[in-house]
Formats: sequence, structure tokens, C-alpha cells
Amino acid sequence: MPSRSSRPLLAALTHSRWLSPVLLLVVWELASRLGLIAERTLAAPSAVLTALWGMIVSGELPQNLLVSFWRTALGLAIGVSAGVVLALVAGLSRQGEAAVDPIMQIKRTIPTLALTPLFIVWFGIGETPKVALIAFASMFPVYLNLYSGIRSVDVRLLEGARSFGLSKADLIWHVILPGALPSLLVGLRYSLSIAILVLVVAEQINASAGLGYLINNARDFMRTDIIVVCLMVYAVLGLGADWLVRTVERKALVWRPSLVSSRAAA
Repeated sequence: MPSRSSRPLLAALTHSRWLSPVLLLVVWELASRLGLIAERTLAAPSAVLTALWGMIVSGELPQNLLVSFWRTALGLAIGVSAGVVLALVAGLSRQGEAAVDPIMQIKRTIPTLALTPLFIVWFGIGETPKVALIAFASMFPVYLNLYSGIRSVDVRLLEGARSFGLSKADLIWHVILPGALPSLLVGLRYSLSIAILVLVVAEQINASAGLGYLINNARDFMRTDIIVVCLMVYAVLGLGADWLVRTVERKALVWRPSLVSSRAAA
């Protein structure tokens, strides 16, 4: 039986969220070392870490990561900007809704990745189709959430603001947009996640640099360790993007009662 001194440690490990991932890595490593998992099928965690360190030291990973980062950033900037503008047009006027929303709903039913061949025909096989795919995919979550947020602003707030004599411009700036900000941030989180997913496919289009380029080369040489390294980087990018939006949300929405109460409880 475990001693009394070791019981708190065992209890902490049992309730830790890291327990199952650590056990998975241990089993994976043991299976690789015992030959149950062939190296060409899936490299061991130790081999993946060795490859990661080597790619960092050589500068290969940072250089290609920077290329992927700028593709994602540019596509997001275009897509999010377009989504915000279209949501404002559709959310703030009935005429804008009639003109914009049907088109956006049609766009929603078209799988973004199905447009890859068409984008290659339109834009060639350079950087443009990669950025365009990311922009097209990241536009709708921002549009849908901001549009819904604008239309969901409490009517009593609008009536109270009008009773104070606010003009239409002041009403939009001081009441509607702050009220829709939480929805916008939710849409931004979705857009960031989708952008990372689309980046994986977009970088398969004749890429000469980037994480997708590294994966293609690794596939040709059966380097599963490098493939796993790139997949880990994609995952870290997604987690980092989500953390960034959550941080902005905590700073920008300090006035929300739910955030104040959660901080007080913490």
C-alpha cells in the first residue's frame, strides 16, 4: 500500500488533466522501442523531440513557421475585415440585410476546401490561392456572430439610449457595437481555428516554404518524425490563437458581470 506521504502525490496525479496525455506518450514510446510500432509508420516521441530540436537549431523550422504565420495573418486580416464590414451592413439596416445575408448564407453552404481547384484556376499556384482560401474560410464565422450580436442587442438598451437623445451614429458606437462585441470575439475565435485548419490544406498547393512544404518533403522521404513535429506546431498555433483571443476578451469585456463574478470566485 502507498505510504501516507505519497498519497497526496498519487491523488494529484489521478485528478491531473496531464495524466492521460503523459500515459499515452509513455505507451507510445514503449510500443516503438519494443517494435510494436514501426518507425516508418509512426516515429517514437523521443525521435520526434530529437527532430524538433534539430529543426530549431538548423533554423529550418523557424523560417518555414514564419512563412506559414504570415500566410495565416494576411488571410485572417482580409477575411475578418470583410466579415466585419458585411455584418455591419447587414445588421444595421434592413436593406443591407436583404442585399448581403442571402449571399452569405449561400456561401455558408459551399465547403471552402471544395473551392481549391477553382482558386488554382483563378489565381495560379503561388501565394494568392493560399491566402484567398484562408480569407474565404475565416470570413463567415465573424460575419455570422457579429450579425447575430447586433440583432440581439437588448431593445430596452436601445430605447433607453434614444430617451437620452443619442443620435443614430452615437447609438451604434456607444450601444450596439459594445453590445455585439462578445459575439464578435466568439466569431474571431472560430475564424482563427478554421484558418489553421485551412492552412494545412492550402500549403499543399505547390508550396516552396512553410509547414505544409516540410510535411510534403517528409512524406516523400517517409520521415514521420518531421510530420509529427509539423502537426504539433499546427496544434500549438491553434492553441496560441485561442489564448490570444481569450486574453483580448478578458481585457475588453471587463464590464460584463459574468467575467467580474468569475474573477471574484477565482
